[in-house]
Amino acid sequence: MIKVQQLIGLPVIDANSGKHIGKLKDIWFDEHWLLTGLILDEGGWPRTGFNAVLWEDVIACGEDAVLISDKQAVRHFKKEQLSRCFQTGTTRLKDIPVVTAGGTQLGRISDVYFDSFKGTPIVGYELTDGFISDLMEGRKWLRISDYPDEVILGEDAIIVPVSAEQDLEHTATSESGN
Repeated sequence: MIKVQQLIGLPVIDANSGKHIGKLKDIWFDEHWLLTGLILDEGGWPRTGFNAVLWEDVIACGEDAVLISDKQAVRHFKKEQLSRCFQTGTTRLKDIPVVTAGGTQLGRISDVYFDSFKGTPIVGYELTDGFISDLMEGRKWLRISDYPDEVILGEDAIIVPVSAEQDLEHTATSESGN
């Protein structure tokens, strides 16, 4: 499984030429919260849109770099087209509360897990209750792939079944403190 926070900031490299294309700035999702592509950080201001690479053009996501098919895979998108992202965009997945159908908040999303070999759905969420709680107890992990038809992915909250509270697992605090 891959964690989104481990990818952000990695160099994006053209696999044909070895040329550095940019840095990975964010992950882009569609309206069903399926991974759609990668947003590149190329600096500059003001910005009317972003350069991004569709997920189908990503060859590999490694520990040190992301490889794309070639530089022609980089396309310009308007801001409105990239509205659902991990940490930027109109609707951000990072810090959205995860709440059970019974009204109990399980935490806020601090990271997202996906399996690059099984397609692009989100597999699980790393949840935080805040910095102090993370230090004292560690973060929690919720495998949402266990509830394929029971998770409501809203713009302001994610609703999971009441049973999800019992399925939370503890995880180590993120290396980068994110």
